[in-house]
Amino acid sequence: MSTTQSERLRGLLEPLVSAKDLDLEEIEVSRAGRRRVLRIVVDSDEGVDLDECAELSRSISEKLDETDAMGEDEYQLEVTSPGAERPLTEPRHYLRAVGRLARIHLREGDEVVARILTVDDGGLDLEVPGVKGRKPTARRVEFAQIAKARVEIEFSRKDKKEEEA
Repeated sequence: MSTTQSERLRGLLEPLVSAKDLDLEEIEVSRAGRRRVLRIVVDSDEGVDLDECAELSRSISEKLDETDAMGEDEYQLEVTSPGAERPLTEPRHYLRAVGRLARIHLREGDEVVARILTVDDGGLDLEVPGVKGRKPTARRVEFAQIAKARVEIEFSRKDKKEEEA
């Protein structure tokens, strides 16, 4: 049975990432000129800061130096978080996005831009903003209905601390 390089890397690196209480979201190997780029995307319920990425990068680099997982060719290692407009692909992603605005493309072809209110095993409860002075409406979307979803950036969104004050 053949395994891809990404699968081998995931098996090698997931224990390192988990030991830091992070989730390994993505592994991507690409070319940048002559060298390869190994991009590792990690996240947690509390988010990931720069110091955590730097510390994890050192651990991953040491582990990769001990093995031949990247072969003999030069590569550049990048350890990063998913970013502001992250795609939502797992239930945990939706949980982390509660309170955020999301653009959700449904399998039936519709698109919904709504605030994620709650998440359970089956799907999402959303608040769809009202149009032209109308009140927002509630909507339920099951995970099985979602083709793809992404968090939307909100420039005028109040911080949770501001809302609580």
